[in-house]
Amino acid sequence: MEGSTGRVTRRRVRTRANLLDAAFSVFAAKGFGHVSIEEVCEAAGYSRGAFYSNFSSLDELFFALYRERADLIAEQVSGALALDGPGLDVPAAVDRVTDVLLLDRDWLLVKTDFLVHAARDPDVARSLLEHRARLRRAIADRLARARGHTALPAVLGDTDGAAHAVVAAYDGVTTQLLLDRDVEHARAWLKQLLTALLTDGSGTPDHRRN
Repeated sequence: MEGSTGRVTRRRVRTRANLLDAAFSVFAAKGFGHVSIEEVCEAAGYSRGAFYSNFSSLDELFFALYRERADLIAEQVSGALALDGPGLDVPAAVDRVTDVLLLDRDWLLVKTDFLVHAARDPDVARSLLEHRARLRRAIADRLARARGHTALPAVLGDTDGAAHAVVAAYDGVTTQLLLDRDVEHARAWLKQLLTALLTDGSGTPDHRRN
């Protein structure tokens, strides 16, 4: 019985993962608002029953995708910031963060489509805001641990303000990336923005070198 249960559990995990992968591809190709559950099932090779045994709606499926990528970004940011120990060498930390940070244009297309959808549905918007807050908390927690060792610009207020500024910079740079498709420029520009935001300006890279 335990062996049978284990096989069912593994199969369910595999089915869920395949549905997520298929949905991501279809969302990126057609846009979140133009995709049906049937299209996701067809792309994954499953029935509607398989879909509903894992997700109640396309919204729930999207949030599962969002959690995966938000967790990945939070891990990338936390890991890069953790290397400095109790203090924080901001320019060096920014270099590490921007070198590893996920800048996936297909994901940005899906996320932007869903943002428009959420803007028209207050319940979905609340859920999306909660998910975005997780990334800000990861950044704010690391900045808080460095407080006392590393000063932040007073204009940002506290670590929560700094975290909001970091996420806003990421949002702005990724919006530009959607239009110009230049990932390397996006990384370089994000590095400049974050360094300028989190220091007094003395560590800001020289624009003339880019």
